[in-house]
Amino acid sequence: MIGLLSTLWEVRRYAIGAVGGLLLFSALNALLWLPEAREEGRELERAAALKRSIEIIQERGRTNAEINALDDAGLCRELGGMFEDGQCR
Repeated sequence: MIGLLSTLWEVRRYAIGAVGGLLLFSALNALLWLPEAREEGRELERAAALKRSIEIIQERGRTNAEINALDDAGLCRELGGMFEDGQCR
């Protein structure tokens, strides 16, 4: 009987230790690791958005250069019209 009680006490100690470890892990996760992961995710998203914005601005600059290089007839053709008698139709 004493052996059984001793075994139950050991099991109880391990269970209490496991629950305590789980609570400690959950607290560390909620207080330390999760906020850092969220902030890192935000920083990555900001960097990706900034990179895409720069790409769009560069693309727009190339488009503007191409448009500025066109004469009136070329601009008319690019817009789908026909340039006749000095007018785009």
